[in-house]
Amino acid sequence: MAVKPTTETDVLIVGAGPTGLLLAGDLAAAGVGVTVLEKRAAESNLTRAFAVHARSLELLDARGLAEELIATGLPLGTLKVSDRVGIDLASLPSRFPFVLVTPQYNVERLLTERAERAGAVLVRGAEVTALRQDADGVTLETRDGQTHRARYAVGTDGVHSVVREQLGIPYPGEAVVDSVALADVRLDQEPPEAISLGANEAGFSFIVPFGDGWYRVVAWDRHAQQPDGATPTVEQLTDIVRATTGNDYGLHDVRWSSTFHSDERQVPNYRSGRAFLAGDAAHCHSPAGGQGMNTGLQDAANLSWKLAAALQGRATDALLDTYQTERHPVGRMVLRTSGALIRLGLAQSGPTRALRGALTALGGHLDLFTERGARMVSGIDISYPAPKDAHPQVGKRVPDLRLTALSKPVEGAPAAPERLYEALRAGTFVLVSNDELPAAEPWADRMVSAAPADPHGKLRDTVLLIRPDGYVAWAAVDPGQGELRAALTDWLGTPA
Repeated sequence: MAVKPTTETDVLIVGAGPTGLLLAGDLAAAGVGVTVLEKRAAESNLTRAFAVHARSLELLDARGLAEELIATGLPLGTLKVSDRVGIDLASLPSRFPFVLVTPQYNVERLLTERAERAGAVLVRGAEVTALRQDADGVTLETRDGQTHRARYAVGTDGVHSVVREQLGIPYPGEAVVDSVALADVRLDQEPPEAISLGANEAGFSFIVPFGDGWYRVVAWDRHAQQPDGATPTVEQLTDIVRATTGNDYGLHDVRWSSTFHSDERQVPNYRSGRAFLAGDAAHCHSPAGGQGMNTGLQDAANLSWKLAAALQGRATDALLDTYQTERHPVGRMVLRTSGALIRLGLAQSGPTRALRGALTALGGHLDLFTERGARMVSGIDISYPAPKDAHPQVGKRVPDLRLTALSKPVEGAPAAPERLYEALRAGTFVLVSNDELPAAEPWADRMVSAAPADPHGKLRDTVLLIRPDGYVAWAAVDPGQGELRAALTDWLGTPA
């Protein structure tokens, strides 16, 4: 006789990092039962990620969290690649034309609070040891002897993902750089810039403030390689920081340090039956450009509404397959761009040759140091495949449109939301149209509808059906009521 699971729910998420927490919050807010299993017994202050890019801030804005997160950090209009090269973000077509420097634990705190407030269950000290799946669901076992059952499972458990290992999914790739030192330190002298970065023939280093008097140092000494897990000393850290920046800033009081290697890897499949991979469990890349955490957050935003739709009977299994077709190419692009940036930082040649080598590594697909490059690194220019006969806007990210005449109040938004990303806080589709809104009333329980604030602007005759993650699901110029209703049925299901 089968053993009854300790817990049963709709979705099990393994890993309580930013990716898993955003996913859990979205699912819980949509009314989906979700449990997060985290092997850490307590929250950790250790973090490698400090950069939150514009597209991630837009997604957080759609969850009512962006302004609170911005208050914890420092917005920078330029993303430094080396001491001589930077990517200009100030002209991004976004409400957030900058990269926000804030420790990852600030992101995790806000996402944890949101997920638990929405009803997600977070179980700490739950280390997954086994995974089995069948036609109806997934069963996970943890080291403490508990058994958890759900209709779907998502591995957001990082580079050393147990979920990925249990699924037997390969993780091909290679190490980009070995012996990278991480340390939390105090400094006698405050660096002149928010991110102090230096790179030369000795190696590279950068220093980022936590905001509480402690600093994170990330450093690589070309001539003093150490194995993973080694503990860099104050002297070793001081030497490489001084050698690469010209100043050691009075580095002292190391409260924690370690050494790791940075890989470029990506799984071939983000889905295996009823199990999915997201974030570092699906792809990992160099820290250059600060894209790792951001890519994981965007994975979660893409997958969450699809899982909710499938679980609630509003979509077929085919929608879940689009997670692979949409997000795998993005992961591959991030590997390419971050790889080029780290190779630029590691180059021993002069700056011109190094820059040429980095751009050559991109295969001619992207010039990182143009306006388009800034949009790609920030996530603003990411788009998804669309059918050949679709409107040109289908699959594209929608900017923060000004709206009027919303069909219903949106929790977490002002009483009269005036922006698209406030309307998206409902966690549903948003229909934007000048005069087709009455035809959409049968789906009123599944979406928010609104008119553009400027009825004579670019959207004068265009109807947009916008997905919960802010991308265009369907668009048409002056569609008939039958065409609109067919599109709403395709995306939202048959009305009640």
